[in-house]
Amino acid sequence: MGKLIVLEGIDGSGKSTQFELLCSRFASEGQSYMRVTFPRYGEPSSALIKMYLGGEFGDDPDCVNAYAASSFFAVDRFASYAQDWRGYYNDGGLVITDRYTTSNAIHQGAKLAPERREFFFKWLYEYEFTFIGLPAPDLVIYMDIEAGRAARRVKKRQAETGTSGDIHEKDMIYLEKCSQSGDQAASLYGWHRISCFSEGCERGEDEIHQEIYTCVKGIAELSTIL
Repeated sequence: MGKLIVLEGIDGSGKSTQFELLCSRFASEGQSYMRVTFPRYGEPSSALIKMYLGGEFGDDPDCVNAYAASSFFAVDRFASYAQDWRGYYNDGGLVITDRYTTSNAIHQGAKLAPERREFFFKWLYEYEFTFIGLPAPDLVIYMDIEAGRAARRVKKRQAETGTSGDIHEKDMIYLEKCSQSGDQAASLYGWHRISCFSEGCERGEDEIHQEIYTCVKGIAELSTIL
């Protein structure tokens, strides 16, 4: 089997930026790897995700319960695994993903009361990794950021791009709940936390990248496809 590294975090955490930096670093060093980004909006398997995030089932995230919405995203992940990277992974390759099952823990767990989330997290992991048969990650890098700071980043991005975002990104109260759910999941499963701020100051992208690279390099070297 190969190795699977996941970069995870709430909206506005800088996760996608760090994913790109990590992939570029590995490419420059000649490290064999496969990059995967979820959801796969250009593929048929994401149809229900696009309907959900586009507000076709309701303009509030709670219009679709955590378990149903998780299934939308799980189907897209299974299609990706079966079509794109199962063989590479099974042959010992390194796969790096921007989001994974862990995103359901954050974004769908946010719909539940704190005392109900642990049951959901355990259901989710069993559902995707046991019943569906997706590989469990070897390492989850969790971009740790306060919801208020993440919200300011999201609003800045929306202003710069002239977009209003999907039903998740429009709801700042929901973002706060995502932060709480992510914190619970990270503690339960031992995700590796990367702080986005230090002593109240925003850390630089390169500084954060170097910390992430140090965490993942050992696992990357264990992949058997060179």
